[in-house]
Amino acid sequence: MHHHYVAIDAQQFSEMRKTIPRRPRKLSKEDWKDIEQCLKRHWSPATIAGVRKRDGKPCVSAECLYRIIRRDKERGGMLYTYLPHHLKHRRRQVGARIHIKDRVSIDERPSVVDERSRFRDWEMDTINGKDGKGAIVTLVERSTKKLIMAKSAKGKNAKAISRLVVQLLRPFERFVLSITTDNGTEFADHKYIAKMLHTKVFFTHPYSSWEKGLIENTNKLVRQYIPNGTDFSSISDDFILLVQTELNLRPRKLLNYLSPKQKFLQSLH
Repeated sequence: MHHHYVAIDAQQFSEMRKTIPRRPRKLSKEDWKDIEQCLKRHWSPATIAGVRKRDGKPCVSAECLYRIIRRDKERGGMLYTYLPHHLKHRRRQVGARIHIKDRVSIDERPSVVDERSRFRDWEMDTINGKDGKGAIVTLVERSTKKLIMAKSAKGKNAKAISRLVVQLLRPFERFVLSITTDNGTEFADHKYIAKMLHTKVFFTHPYSSWEKGLIENTNKLVRQYIPNGTDFSSISDDFILLVQTELNLRPRKLLNYLSPKQKFLQSLH
């Protein structure tokens, strides 16, 4: 009987050891240190694995990195906090349907935009501050993933938002063929944007955020630096610019591990 319990103890000890995250043998301490730094910059495991493979550096698969991060979390580690959603998925609340005067439906948008291969098509959205106060305008070019963002001085006021959008895109006016957004009241002054930038603004169908999925996913990346519940009055313009720069320098799998900045500059030329 005594030996029976010893065997059980040994098995329990073995199972416990399996939960301890270990550095893969093919990775040196310096390799893992570099990977940890990338995680702290909010790079996804897929991006880390892809970039290291591209650069000829030792690495393991994204799935292996996720396993290590999950085990680290089970031990009370904090690596998971650098990932989108902290390894969890959240559901977005659906708001009420809003009528916007003279809105142009996405149904009238050229079909080529759906392919995300044409340069100069953009998506537009806002990120809300604590208790719905304050707003950050986000704009993303669909083919290169380039992000432009800034805080609105007057929150979600439609005129303030439209003028901020024009200000942000004015340097790229030649490179704005279309803008797609949702039905938020902050975009009620869309005709001003279209007129000043000589472009067309299209609106998604109600409750169809997937029709502007790129900006939705980009906003989730921004939230890694500016979490939900953040008081925007405490966020400086310099910090917002820093977040924009960091995301534009982050390599992306969909861009063959180029950064949005690199891809945008390539497209400009």
